Amino acid sequence: MKKVLFLASAICLLSTTLSFAQSSRSEREKEWRAERERRRAEARAIEMQQDSIAYREAVAALKEGNWALEANNVNFFNGITRFVSSSTNYICCEDGEGTVQTAFNNFSYSPNGLGGITVQGDIYGERMSSDKDGNVYYSFNIQGSAISATVYLTLTGGTNQASATVNPNFSGRSMTFDGYLVPYSQATIFQGTPQW
Repeated sequence: MKKVLFLASAICLLSTTLSFAQSSRSEREKEWRAERERRRAEARAIEMQQDSIAYREAVAALKEGNWALEANNVNFFNGITRFVSSSTNYICCEDGEGTVQTAFNNFSYSPNGLGGITVQGDIYGERMSSDKDGNVYYSFNIQGSAISATVYLTLTGGTNQASATVNPNFSGRSMTFDGYLVPYSQATIFQGTPQW
């Protein structure tokens, strides 16, 4: 009889311990998930705040006429996309003068010494508008000795991601630069030898 009582009490104690361990484990998992969600929400809030600041700086830079679109990829008229370095592939405007530069690593000779071209010209005919989602549309003409083109730029609302299409006036060989638009003073660009 003592053995049966001892065995019954041992089973009760073991089942209580197991259920307590089970409930504490599920509580720990719930706490861990809640903490993970809190961290994710905090990171999203910080990222949205940084994007908002970058967006406001980009819009202000467009209005001032001193900005740079540092491209991560360049899309050509024939559908080919090249992933590129943002420091050597860009479109920029500074004090009424614009520069369009491409640089590809696999060319041994190029006019700008970086594997691409660098063309500069005066900017005129700037137009800027926005839609209800905060997307900003900016266009201008650029005219120089080696370039005559119209540039159509779209800045995505709430961030500084941008896309700009360069349409040459005398050929249909347009190029689209995708990347981030920053004030010219914050740009990390390296200019090659311009073509005159």
